[in-house]
This record gives sequence, structure tokens and C-alpha cells, in this order.
Amino acid sequence: MAEKLRLTRDMMAARTAAEFQDGWIANLGVGMPTMCSDFLPADRFIVLHSENGLIGYGRAASVQEAGPYVVNAGVLPVLLQDYAAILHHADAFGVIRGGRLDVGVLGAYEVAANGDFANWKTAVGKPGGGIGGAMDIAACAQRIFIMMEHTLRDGRPRLLKQCNLPVTARGVVKLVMTDLGLFEPAGDGFRILEIAPSFTVDDVAALTGAPLEASPDLREVQLS
Repeated sequence: MAEKLRLTRDMMAARTAAEFQDGWIANLGVGMPTMCSDFLPADRFIVLHSENGLIGYGRAASVQEAGPYVVNAGVLPVLLQDYAAILHHADAFGVIRGGRLDVGVLGAYEVAANGDFANWKTAVGKPGGGIGGAMDIAACAQRIFIMMEHTLRDGRPRLLKQCNLPVTARGVVKLVMTDLGLFEPAGDGFRILEIAPSFTVDDVAALTGAPLEASPDLREVQLS
């Protein structure tokens, strides 16, 4: 039997970016979410905000295009749009705390069925996992989208009845994009809205740590 192929990170980023609406201000978190800048809908005006003080950036810069100072919050070189602005770090956080973000796209370790999510952890002697600006974004953005792989390397699920790790924010997640599809928290479980080609709902349910129901309009993940 042929192996079932999960969505690539580019596919996940493209599908997530397709949710951005005209005129939105969007913050793309460190990791997979930063890839959304390469897939912004051409027919919509989207302003990308970065908490390190950059507003109005675009796609990732190539090696030839990259400059030494123009980077997103993940310290990845990006290009500036014509309308870009460079702000003080405090002013960039003022945009967040002022409720100006239409969406924050964040990575996570776990998402719970009620919309809680956990995206930081601490471990003595191990790198990474800090909270960064996620607490402010989660508390103040109009909506939160999560991008993450559906399971851990050992196959354990990341979509759970409740988070096991310390919760970053409670009840804020609107959509979750994984390598198996597009989901929304539904209170007691998750609703799958779009599914990766070649996977069935039963396949996905077996890899999910909470009840899973299929949307009446369930379809394969839509990529333009």
C-alpha cells in the first residue's frame, strides 16, 4: 500500500495565508508561520507586522536580496514593501497591545478542543521554546490561527482534549492548520473543515487526541 503523504509546510503556509482578508494586519510567529509571507493572496492588501519593529514587509529575501538588518521576528531576511515602516520595539508592541492585529499566526506544541493552546516550555540545559511575543499576540489579536504538525515524532497527537503543557492563552484559537488538514476547535472536540488528499476522516481521528467530527462541507485542502 502506498504511503499517505501529508501536506508540506509550503502547502500549510499557502492554505493559511488564503484565510487572510483584504486590509488585515497580520503577525506571523517564529517558525512555520513566517512562511505565510511567501503566499499572500495577490488580490488582497495584507500588512505584515513583526514585533521586532517591522511593519509592511513581504516575502522572504533570497541570498542575493538579503540585507544585514531587515529581518522578521524569526531573524530571517525579508523584503520591504513600498509602504513599510521601521518602528521602535516598544511601538511595535503597542500595535499588538492596542488590538490592531486582525490575526496572529503562531506555532504551538498543543491545541485543546476548547481553543486553548500551549506554545512554550522550559527545560534546563535545552535551547528554544521561549514565550517571545506570543503572550501579547494571543491576548490582544482579533483572532489566532495555529500552524503545526499534527503529531509528535513518535506519533502522539498535538490536538488534545486539554493541554498538558502550560497554556499560553485560553479559548482564543479559531483555526488550526496541520499537515493533515484544516480544523477548528469545537468545544468538546475538533471539526475538520478540509482534509489532506489520500487521508480519510478515520485516519485523522486515529491521530487526534480528542473527538473529531467532519464538517458537512468537508473537502480536500484547497490550494490555488
